[in-house]
Amino acid sequence: MYQEPFRADHMMERDRRERRTRTILGASLGVVLLIAVVSIGSVWHWAFHDLPPVPTGAGELWSVRREPAVTLQDRNGHVLAVRGPLYARAVALDSLPEHVPQAFLAIEDQRFYEHSGVDFRGVVRAVWRNVRAGELVQGGSTITMQLVKNLILTPDRHLRRKLQEMRLARALERHLTKTEILELYLNRIYLGARAYGIEAAARRYFDKSATELTLAEAALLAALPKAPSRLDPTTNLEAARARAAQVLAAMEEAGYITPDQHAGALADPAEPVADTSDPNATSNWGHAFDFALAEAERLVSGDVPDLVIRTTLDPELTRAAQETMETVLAEQGTAVNAGEAAVMLLAPDGAIRAFSGGRDYAASQFNRAIQAQRQPGSAFKPIVFAAALEAGYDPSSAVWDEPVDLEGWTPENFGGGYRGLVTLQDALKRSINTVAVQVASEIGIGRIVEMGHRLGIRSDLPELPAIALGAAEVNLLELTAAYSVFNNDGAYREPYFIQSITNSRGDVLYEHQRIGAQRAMTAERAQAMSTMLQDVVLTGTGRRAALPGRRSAGKTGTSQSFRDAWFVGYTADYVAGVWVGNDDDSPMQDVTGGGLPAEIWRRYMIRVHQGLPARDLSAPAPRTRSEREERLAAFYSDLSAAFSELLEDTPSER
Repeated sequence: MYQEPFRADHMMERDRRERRTRTILGASLGVVLLIAVVSIGSVWHWAFHDLPPVPTGAGELWSVRREPAVTLQDRNGHVLAVRGPLYARAVALDSLPEHVPQAFLAIEDQRFYEHSGVDFRGVVRAVWRNVRAGELVQGGSTITMQLVKNLILTPDRHLRRKLQEMRLARALERHLTKTEILELYLNRIYLGARAYGIEAAARRYFDKSATELTLAEAALLAALPKAPSRLDPTTNLEAARARAAQVLAAMEEAGYITPDQHAGALADPAEPVADTSDPNATSNWGHAFDFALAEAERLVSGDVPDLVIRTTLDPELTRAAQETMETVLAEQGTAVNAGEAAVMLLAPDGAIRAFSGGRDYAASQFNRAIQAQRQPGSAFKPIVFAAALEAGYDPSSAVWDEPVDLEGWTPENFGGGYRGLVTLQDALKRSINTVAVQVASEIGIGRIVEMGHRLGIRSDLPELPAIALGAAEVNLLELTAAYSVFNNDGAYREPYFIQSITNSRGDVLYEHQRIGAQRAMTAERAQAMSTMLQDVVLTGTGRRAALPGRRSAGKTGTSQSFRDAWFVGYTADYVAGVWVGNDDDSPMQDVTGGGLPAEIWRRYMIRVHQGLPARDLSAPAPRTRSEREERLAAFYSDLSAAFSELLEDTPSER
């Protein structure tokens, strides 16, 4: 009767122990789970607490982390120089040959179209290879992860950064298509030599568009992301080609190319053909770069991180201008204290085809072709005589070359002496000061100022009598453009330097619009002036500028005390101006416009016209006088001079 209570107590004790055990186990499991949750949360916070937001569209990634850069191009779109990184227009994936993206996929991410941003199979394979090698030999990063590293994160190689890459890469693949990701990668990847993107690299190394790359060239570019500096083909072509061979092998393995294509690309490897000099070394294009930037600031509003400026420059003609100017000054400048010069070349439509702003940009960034305001001397007289033609004169109008006194101002001719009665045409070709002053006084200075502005002179032209002799300061660009009116039958076309401005994505920010020419004077009067200016070169002060076998026209100019010397002239193809002088305005030793400037102009224009057929100017050539007519003209000139002297010696009735 005592056994039953004992059994019941025993069972109750066992139940209590089981409940206590379950409680302890439950509590322990809870603690473990809590520790696990806390640990995971800590790891999660450690890995992702500073994770940047995921871009929701490709547009955000096109301009992120883009350093300010300006690319200067010539008239045909070839890169002349770069300030900052070298970018180019973005290229669409479907515009590239298939082997271009395939080369990058084969060597960087063969399973690109199969994974969702992270290739876990590739990660495992990379870990295994690294363990076997005992060092880091493979990274396992996909193209999407590389894009994240380059455009969103920093390029650290720590575990935390790798985890962030993986998470962002998967997120990016949910927001962007594979095409968008691959296009971004190809257009933003750094490929050495300051070149970012496949288009910039293709032009940098091969002087062609990425749309024209061969298989061997594509393989060479795909070799570069691994080590852009070490594999730079301009400095280490052998190593770059060895890596390119690996790319080709990977392309065959992936089934992108056949064995024959592989062998052909190896047999005919890519050869960098572009200029390998530093594209940031802008000393040769410094003046042009500065002018282009100033124009771009005027034409494009807002903050643009990168600009591609396509100019009107012809690089060969620009180099020829610099070389010719430097050669002549090196030969003759020192002896006559002529230290600087500038050259300007305009096409008939007003495009600035070439210019030189000075001898050495590194020594002086001052642009003498654009910024220098100097007195043109007699190079301004064609504007005076153009106003005279409009006022009723004609080239054969007779004017007395005699002493002039305008309220105490008594200008004299260069070299002294007077010729008596001369025609307007003779006065221009001989650059007779007294005739220019008398004509200006008769027609009115205001008419000359108005004509100057119509011909494109933007500088201030004070209404003073001395303006007839070129006392008002102008710059070489505007004076050269003014002469183009005589060559264009009276039509003025505004000079321009910028064809277009885009950003690196190809968005057009500005494009030059061709507008009709402005009528500055009648065609008849412009041609009359052109005939007179041809005579200056044939028999006048500009004879040293005459071109063999080609008609030309122009005018010399020399400012007071030989501080400035000019020659501005044209052919049927181009208008060019040359200035010679010193930056400190110190006098040269008897340097006139018919000397050094005419010599530079002649040598330069011979180079400019190489290979061009000789074309006539639109204006008729001046009538050539017979020997008898020349003698008669000289006789009458001497007679009129003697008559003038007689009048001066005869007492007046006053």
